[in-house]
Amino acid sequence: MPRITAATNAAQRAETQRRILTAFGELLFTHGLPGLTMTDVARHAGVGRTAVYNYYADMEQLLIAYALDETERFIVDLRDSLAALENPVDRLALYVRAQVEDLSRRHLPPGPAMAAVLSPGSFAKLADHVGDLNVLLQDILQDGVHQGYLPDVDVEQLARLILGTLSASAARRNRTPDGGTPPPSPSSDVELHTAVERQTAQTVRFIQLGAGARFDDAGRPLRLEEPAHDALAG
Repeated sequence: MPRITAATNAAQRAETQRRILTAFGELLFTHGLPGLTMTDVARHAGVGRTAVYNYYADMEQLLIAYALDETERFIVDLRDSLAALENPVDRLALYVRAQVEDLSRRHLPPGPAMAAVLSPGSFAKLADHVGDLNVLLQDILQDGVHQGYLPDVDVEQLARLILGTLSASAARRNRTPDGGTPPPSPSSDVELHTAVERQTAQTVRFIQLGAGARFDDAGRPLRLEEPAHDALAG
């Protein structure tokens, strides 16, 4: 039997870890966090329960590893997408839309709500990582101020308000009053997609207007010194 090299062993370990994180994410989406166990994750990943414990000592470690992994990949993809847009108001729209879709897909307690399910040390790790998202949002807002598309405001405070709005919106959308996962909608896929898109577009425009952005009749961003049009256009 050929000897397994370190590189091959490392690749195998990385593949197993990826399967565990993927399985955890899929179970979060279909069942939510309450009641989820390491045994559930192992079964869904197609590995032994011991294999899961070889990587993560408990559910908290698995949760924080998944959150950090998803956040890192999300930030990389988001930065690439933002780089393709020049107007800061359009970049703000893309940022908000991406956040809405990501928070809905992951079914994790968003933002400060993670503190309720994590130890202070684990939450601090996540907070440091999520801080990159906050910096990214502040850069967009600051660019909007500099280019004259947004009023001169406290960018740091405005970013906190926007992130709080997104977290609260995701919490309402992803949880029933008793903290469970909402049941599937009886609507058709087309109707559901239309409803979600409408809600997302409303959230995007609400945050843009709340940040002080203005638009022409075609919904294009205006610099603040340009003639005012219907701010709700588009």
